Amino acid sequence: MIDLHCHILPGIDDGPGMMMESLSMARQAVADGIHTLVATPHALGGTYPNPPEKVLRETELFRAALRAENINLSVYSGCEVHNCLNMADRIVAGEATFLNPNKKHILIEFPFELVSKEFIQQLSKLLDNGITPVLGHPERNKKTLQDSMILYDLILMGCLVQMNSTSINGGFGPKVLECAKDLLTHRMVHIVGSDAHSAGYRAPVLSQAVTNCAETLENKAEALMMVLGRPQQILDGKKVEVPEPEKPKNSKWFFFK
Repeated sequence: MIDLHCHILPGIDDGPGMMMESLSMARQAVADGIHTLVATPHALGGTYPNPPEKVLRETELFRAALRAENINLSVYSGCEVHNCLNMADRIVAGEATFLNPNKKHILIEFPFELVSKEFIQQLSKLLDNGITPVLGHPERNKKTLQDSMILYDLILMGCLVQMNSTSINGGFGPKVLECAKDLLTHRMVHIVGSDAHSAGYRAPVLSQAVTNCAETLENKAEALMMVLGRPQQILDGKKVEVPEPEKPKNSKWFFFK
């Protein structure tokens, strides 16, 4: 499996503080069947700016540590972009690390509180520049997504959606789980990533999420595409084939029930 969203680099954001824990996370990932992951530290935020040169340097150090410990895990550089002023311009200018060398896809943290018109405009600007935003964990938005039509419209615009494995596993509670299942059944999830931050809670594991997605979708092959086929297409900088999303029948978002 391929994990496109993982905070595994030590001491660079709110992920592991020390290399020892990063290596423990790597061992967990391999034991779970993950052979490739993208290190995606937070970037462009005030707390964790993490420019590409720093991310690349820390990734190289981590790769060296993996080799020294004989851990068979391929690690690529990436980031999780925080919503910020002039986000699209800063990404186009090269201030954030893409998910692939040809700079076709970038992971964008979906806001937890406010999904503003400005944020949507920034996504549109990225698409106009040939960059596909991969929206991280929208199923965890708690206040502002009053209906899933917002996400539906963003998918029609051309955005991709990445769901956290913890969400479909129930680790964020029943409301997030219900929301995750609803997005899956409406074909509004394209990738599953761990969004791992530690070797304990929110560890880098995907296998249980694949099982749960397969049960929800009643289709194991479709679930596997979320951790194999589509992530590989993104790493290769290719066009990602996704199913047509189904228009939500109930416009009220689960957190407002």
